[in-house]
Amino acid sequence: MSMSRHAVLCAGLLVIPVAAADETPRLGEALDAHSLADLDYTVLPNGDGLPAGSGTAADGALVYRAHCLGCHGEAGSGGVNDTLVGGHGSLATENPIKTVGSYWPYATTLFDYVRRAMPYQTPGVLTNDEIYAVTAYVLFLNGIVAEDERLTAESLPDVLMPNRDGFVWDHVPE
Repeated sequence: MSMSRHAVLCAGLLVIPVAAADETPRLGEALDAHSLADLDYTVLPNGDGLPAGSGTAADGALVYRAHCLGCHGEAGSGGVNDTLVGGHGSLATENPIKTVGSYWPYATTLFDYVRRAMPYQTPGVLTNDEIYAVTAYVLFLNGIVAEDERLTAESLPDVLMPNRDGFVWDHVPE
């Protein structure tokens, strides 16, 4: 590039309009307190934060077919996304299979994840009853709950996951 072309290019860059320092990028839209409350929640392993609602695996099979099958496959495996079932006893092997049934320590975490992030293309469309139901279905597929067991805010924290004791709290206060 010749020196004169370089000078013209640099001069051109200097005249590009720049937004005033007090302007915001105008991305998204502000949320009111009510709308924020719908999104700002935490579900703890002990069940604190779980909403009202209930569902069984039998109910969840219908929800799964409508919203989960395309990504996770028939009965929680064989889909294009994560396998949800199986892997029991594989964590200590050379090829651990980390699924809801083999790896996750708390059933409440499954509920919270589905509520926040699933279905992948349209998170937030499931009702609390549908989330309890599909949670029950995935747990049923893993042999953790019975097909007719009704999960609620009271019963979900009591579900004992196979890997519940597989995690070690390593936080050391300063």
